[in-house]
Amino acid sequence: MQRTRFSDMACSIARTLDVIGEPWSPLVLRDVYVGINRFDQLQADLGISRKVLTQRLTWLVEQDVLERRAYSDRPPRHEYVLTAKGLELCDLLMAMVRWGDRWTAGEAGPPVLYRHRTCGEIAHAEPTCSACGKPMHATDVDVLPGPGAAV
Repeated sequence: MQRTRFSDMACSIARTLDVIGEPWSPLVLRDVYVGINRFDQLQADLGISRKVLTQRLTWLVEQDVLERRAYSDRPPRHEYVLTAKGLELCDLLMAMVRWGDRWTAGEAGPPVLYRHRTCGEIAHAEPTCSACGKPMHATDVDVLPGPGAAV
């Protein structure tokens, strides 16, 4: 089956999905973000096959989301670290966490909490306007064509 080329679409959501839209990719990023960054650790935590994990890691490295770094020469061993591009994708994951905590956590509540280092408080990601700093939600936005819009 041929995979749809979302990267060719004039849509930032589609292009982002082209990079991390496969279900394992956000989970790999989550693990690397929290410090699970070696192949065997990732495989054990995710319960993913070696083949699929290899494909996901290769793709994320090719997309400059992760960097593969050697941590041992004998035997040769590598770990994966987030690039600047990958770290910014974690902001997107935090928005997903907020939604999941609200709508899917159930009676048990959120499985993890996030403490904001600046203020020390437990908090959740909240979108704000980059121009005025006020909260920004879908109901507060008008969608307009941008310079990269399809003609």
